[in-house]
Amino acid sequence: MKPQTTRSIIRKNPEYPEGAVKLIVQIPCYNEEKILAQVIDSVPRHIDGVDQVEILVIDDGSTDRTIEIARRAGAHHVVRHKTNRGLAAAFQTGVDACLKLGADIIVNTDGDNQYPQAEIPRLIQPILDGRADVVVGDRQTHKIAHFPRHKKLLQGIGSWTVRLLSGAGVPDAPSGFRAYSRDAAMRLNVMSGYTYTIETLIQAGMQRTAITSVPIGVNPKTRESRLIKSLWSYLKQSGATIVRTYAMYQPLKVFFYIGVLLGLVGLVGVARFLFYYTAGNGAGHIQSLILSAVFLIVGFQVVLIGLLADLIAANRKLLESTLYRVKNIEIEIELASHKSQGGGQDGEDEAAGNAGDTGDHSSSLPLSLGR
Repeated sequence: MKPQTTRSIIRKNPEYPEGAVKLIVQIPCYNEEKILAQVIDSVPRHIDGVDQVEILVIDDGSTDRTIEIARRAGAHHVVRHKTNRGLAAAFQTGVDACLKLGADIIVNTDGDNQYPQAEIPRLIQPILDGRADVVVGDRQTHKIAHFPRHKKLLQGIGSWTVRLLSGAGVPDAPSGFRAYSRDAAMRLNVMSGYTYTIETLIQAGMQRTAITSVPIGVNPKTRESRLIKSLWSYLKQSGATIVRTYAMYQPLKVFFYIGVLLGLVGLVGVARFLFYYTAGNGAGHIQSLILSAVFLIVGFQVVLIGLLADLIAANRKLLESTLYRVKNIEIEIELASHKSQGGGQDGEDEAAGNAGDTGDHSSSLPLSLGR
């Protein structure tokens, strides 16, 4: 069987010559004036199978010269949040902007130069080959010298948990060095306000998206992580994200297991009461029987809640499908309009800065950029 070519794999982009593939590398930033230029300079501009490479910087409310440095270093597009809204919001804003700019492949990297941009061609190759829609860079954390032992252990446990829940064989779930095909990017819906890495992997796994990983190295550490302020905070936030995302896609299973567990506790209490009752000592154990009955009733109610949540989940899947179609239509209209106007100008696209805003506004991207 003849292997597929790049042009048959990537959706044709109406803004560029037939079959052209456009890659946009997005860099979420918050006060990265010291290292951002180095990140932008290290992005390869010529990649086999890719016709155009552009760079988009998402300034998440920086108070330093991040935007100025981004322009000087050669970023093609800058999207700005008026206030700091967090990594997850910056990631989603960047993805939305990349899609509206006609990206066929989107690569996400960090502004602290943690990831080697020279690995981008290897990162996107599975997408170009038609083998995957999402590719995650595996940092091989067990080899990273500056990672403490407890962090490596927790990283391994967390990645194992995500693999178990999502069905995606990704050894480094928290890695932010990722590539998305256009189709996979349009299906992304980040709900977490903390980070996108774990949530989007579970989400992609539940959507049966083709996911793979490629081993990469890491650059020397440039600063302390702003996301992990403390170990307890990271565990709490990540754990809550895992539970919430999995329950969103598998509510019946989650609530059924909880309900069965409560029911088993109740059955144990009933069995205990019957044991003493048959031995002639039942009169002193009425309280435990009442408590057991409460566990049985609550367990049954939890299972019913799971059934209701499963019906809501079915409705959510329909809404996701509708949202995907709406995004596709919006982007096609945007690209067609952009093409008819002879293309746009590179520059700064200002996104809404308040978390309560219903949309973001941009001078060159008229459709909403954020959530």
